[in-house]
Amino acid sequence: MAHSAFPAKLGAAVRRAARRRAVRIGLALLLVAGALSGWWMSTASGPAYPRGEIGFASGVRGGVYDRYGQLLRGYVSTAMPGVHLRLDNSEGSLDNLERVSSGRDGFAIATADSVAAFDGAGKDRVRAIARLYDDYLQLVVPAGSPVQRTADLRGLRVGVGQAKSGVNLVTRKLLAAAGLDLDHDIAPAQLGVVDAADRLAAGQLDAFFWSGGLPTTAVSDLSERFRIRIVPLADLAEALHQQEGGGSDAYRAATIPKDAYPKAEPQGTAVPTVAVPNLLITRDDVDPGLVQGVTGAVIGSRDAIGSEVHAAQLVDLRTAVYTDPLPLHEGARRYYTSIKP
Repeated sequence: MAHSAFPAKLGAAVRRAARRRAVRIGLALLLVAGALSGWWMSTASGPAYPRGEIGFASGVRGGVYDRYGQLLRGYVSTAMPGVHLRLDNSEGSLDNLERVSSGRDGFAIATADSVAAFDGAGKDRVRAIARLYDDYLQLVVPAGSPVQRTADLRGLRVGVGQAKSGVNLVTRKLLAAAGLDLDHDIAPAQLGVVDAADRLAAGQLDAFFWSGGLPTTAVSDLSERFRIRIVPLADLAEALHQQEGGGSDAYRAATIPKDAYPKAEPQGTAVPTVAVPNLLITRDDVDPGLVQGVTGAVIGSRDAIGSEVHAAQLVDLRTAVYTDPLPLHEGARRYYTSIKP
């Protein structure tokens, strides 16, 4: 009797083990199905994009491009898991255009006048993602300087921006509009904004030009430790428009608000000047899904970045598509057409 019960018990044990295996297999299949469903839903709810590192040319140390790039990198890492923006400091807009057109960097910021003037290899492959904010042209001098207008710079030591910067490009145009030649009528110093500010404070420069969003940290910091004044430039706006060459129509008359640099003298005074738009740029062969995601990150981060970089508050969905003289990248176009009005 004991011998006949053993096979029955063994069979029952085998059946129970088989059921447990079936349950485990079923649970595993459910987990896989759930994971696949989650993957499908995540890709269906947004563009698919390649993961990895991609370069972002971020301009000179202490400039608005640099700070904007730092903050955008953090936002992108959250909004686009697996994407890391590598920030590469550069001399400025013209350098950024070279970097993007050659493939050294995937993204960058450049002024519209620099884009129009750029004549480097691969220029036809550069595309726009968004119009961002305007750069304001700034001529900074010691508070007690006799310089009241650009023409007064004749014979003085002047910071003119680095060779491949948008600052250098527009400074040459501003001086020409004032009847001066950068190479002969002043003593030019090719410096980034931080170095120019330091040399002005040390008495090694008489003035420096800067083109940047408001406020620019390096200029604000300078005003905290050294008495400065910002010279009006709006009287040159019409002469800039009449100059030959690309980009002249990018400039507009503008005003630096009195609270942009509250320590600059005379305090509480707005300064008439000239402004030029900034464009976020990429190259035509950068993955459309990646560009679409970055475009969304730029628009979505406006308030977060704008709380620290005030110029970024001006990024606006209604104006972002006006990227003349560049056409939009296909990925950017997909983003804008996907947004309901």
